[in-house]
Amino acid sequence: MKTLVLLFHPNSQSSNANRRLAEAANTKEDVTVRDMYQLYPNFQIDVAQEQRLLEKADRIVLQFPMYWYSSPALLKQWEDAVLEYGWAYGSTGDKLQGKELLIAVTPGAPADNYVHNANFKYTVTDLLRPFQATNNLIGTRFVKPFIVAGASSIKEADLEKATEEYANYLTKELELLGDYE
Repeated sequence: MKTLVLLFHPNSQSSNANRRLAEAANTKEDVTVRDMYQLYPNFQIDVAQEQRLLEKADRIVLQFPMYWYSSPALLKQWEDAVLEYGWAYGSTGDKLQGKELLIAVTPGAPADNYVHNANFKYTVTDLLRPFQATNNLIGTRFVKPFIVAGASSIKEADLEKATEEYANYLTKELELLGDYE
């Protein structure tokens, strides 16, 4: 399975969690990691190139830190530019049909904040539902997200374990996430 990891971190070199996750992913065969902010620092996305790479992939991974319960700005710009009507969706937009879509996200706050009866009132999966709705529109298969909560204060041993789990997660058969689970 060819896996394309699109890393959307404004400064991945200064990131502890996302940099290490990307490095771990890069060690796996048939996994390609692209640092999108490094490629497109001015948000001028090469749509044709991105579409060609997506068409070759079996699994598309959007990896990013969670900012204000959402994604960094370049990811939204990328979605707007690349997932075009007639290519990704619409009556002739079938180029991503059947591919897997995985979200790999690193919220800064600890996991116990992301529960229904705690500070934030929503789980991380709840906050990722707009990506699942996009998935439904473009015909990909939305797999269970890979979440590393507490990324801003994660202990080295926990990060080491998460990077190993991530690299393995990228290369195994994954379960789909249901619409309401």
